[in-house]
Amino acid sequence: MDAGAAATFEKLFGHPARVVARAPGRVNLIGEHTDYNGGFVLPMAIPQYTQVELRPRGDRTVRAFSTNVGEQAGVQEFVLGQETPGRGWLDYVQGVTLVLRREGFTFEGFDVRITSQVPVGSGLSSSAALDVCLLRGLREAFSLPLEDVRLAVLGQKVENDFVGAPVGVMDPMACHLADGGAALFLDTRSLSYERVPLPAGVEPVVINSGVAHNHAAGDYRTRRAECERAAELLGVPQLRDLTEADLPRLNALPDPLGRRARHVLTEDARVLATVEALRTGDLAALGPLMYASHASQRDDYQVSVPEIDMLVELALNEKDVLGARLTGGGFGGSIVALARTGTGASVAQRIAQAYSKRSGRTATVLVP
Repeated sequence: MDAGAAATFEKLFGHPARVVARAPGRVNLIGEHTDYNGGFVLPMAIPQYTQVELRPRGDRTVRAFSTNVGEQAGVQEFVLGQETPGRGWLDYVQGVTLVLRREGFTFEGFDVRITSQVPVGSGLSSSAALDVCLLRGLREAFSLPLEDVRLAVLGQKVENDFVGAPVGVMDPMACHLADGGAALFLDTRSLSYERVPLPAGVEPVVINSGVAHNHAAGDYRTRRAECERAAELLGVPQLRDLTEADLPRLNALPDPLGRRARHVLTEDARVLATVEALRTGDLAALGPLMYASHASQRDDYQVSVPEIDMLVELALNEKDVLGARLTGGGFGGSIVALARTGTGASVAQRIAQAYSKRSGRTATVLVP
């Protein structure tokens, strides 16, 4: 922890922090809306991270401060065992303590200061980064016997059970276990994972559209319910259980359930094909897979927006971009692209500038 952060913590709470923990945001290369359907995903970490500084208090009170909501919000408090939803960003802190206690972990109150570089509503898992880094900090501060996969699963429970966002397990798994040099190939049913390095010839590009989304809002929840209903009508536990032979059956489903199921079935296949292309260095295969993924999200899953489509179209016009797609839950957020190594920064700046001229919005280049 740098001297400035240490001084700020002490000024806020009257004593120095004892533990510092970080967790990165994540970008999903491919495999969107497959995680809550038991399927495959391929995220990787981004340089932007969330950090918590904390100190045990010795009582039952939690005092929390977030630099991202402004000084006027001040220090917020709650008592362990009296967590109450509806308090905005504090719900993530309350959700972590509630879930840990329900899982049988014992710990005291604490003071915590939160800072984050991961833009909220960008499709880059700002909330999962907060859940994970707070869980990491509490694990260290109170010596909690919490192994890595379980920590990530508890991060998902925070969002599902307390915040009210029906997200899958990919985000906390990626924020906890992924890194920036390799993609995390994750089977969200078994929670088995493998780090798959990117070939030397490509580098990731991430551009935030400036259109924010909210996973706790209705559209994301509706998509999940549609998938569950489609699986029920098809007689399978989850859409993950479909195979290519089932594609004709999807046409018999009422609209839009058939299109939702088709996206999940074909997206799972695209993840597996992308992993194989990364392993073999088949760069030519990556672009068509990414663009097909975006088209499926736009047309079958209907989670894209005009601004995101514009960014993908601009990326398509760049000769050094292999492929691009919407990343994250949709309804705004960011795109991810794969560019030829050494071209990412210049390509991203051209796309962002052209986007701003055409849309009137400001795009932010997050990677590189």
